[in-house]
Amino acid sequence: MDGLTPQVWAVDALAALAHETRLAVFRMLVTAGPDGMIAGAIAEQTGVPPSTMSHHLATLERAGLVQARRESRLIHYSADYPGMRRLLNFLMQDCCQGAPEMCADLSTILRCPPAQSANV
Repeated sequence: MDGLTPQVWAVDALAALAHETRLAVFRMLVTAGPDGMIAGAIAEQTGVPPSTMSHHLATLERAGLVQARRESRLIHYSADYPGMRRLLNFLMQDCCQGAPEMCADLSTILRCPPAQSANV
């Protein structure tokens, strides 16, 4: 990521997300929050063999969209929220050039919805 122009980095990040499994995993990790998930649980939940999942997770990590941390023998993966914000900022940086009404509802769209209670 370091040393890359913002556009080259964004292309790499978008390429990493341009695969059905990786996009699903990224969205799963965003939903999981900062604690993330262990690699085996991700593979199990997606029905992807662990060796294949390792490849997908490594691709997302190289793209700056996922972080890995080892705890004993387990590897926890979580969304890289600064990386996600960086990509969203890159995609939106030229929005509204002279026409702010075009982007007026983006702040509403990008707000996280409140967590649903278990009683719903």
